[in-house]
Amino acid sequence: MNGLDWHTGSCHCGRVRFRVRIRSLEAIDCNCSICTKKAFEHLIVPEHDFELETGQDALAEYRFHTGVACHRFCRHCGVHPFYTPRSHPDQVDVNVRCLEPELRAHFRRVAFDGQNWEESVEGIR
Repeated sequence: MNGLDWHTGSCHCGRVRFRVRIRSLEAIDCNCSICTKKAFEHLIVPEHDFELETGQDALAEYRFHTGVACHRFCRHCGVHPFYTPRSHPDQVDVNVRCLEPELRAHFRRVAFDGQNWEESVEGIR
């Protein structure tokens, strides 16, 4: 895989479709309450490496705690394909589980202790 390749992803129903440039095959597996419940595997990319192709009108958002993170999900199927993370508010956090299945198998998972977010976040900045 070339580090400049663009790959596609989507929500379950396909209304939300995006492209992402993947420079690293490393996914962050966070154990915080929201990531665990929605089974989010993180790939944080610069905004210029992400492109929403369709579905802006299908997206809803959810914010909690500090309100910095903007969790986006498809209002039709409920899947969370990407969001703006609190740790990197100027970037996009793509859900690796929403990428093509053949690509997901190549990712290495790295554990992140989101239950102790404040103490752990410096390791991913």
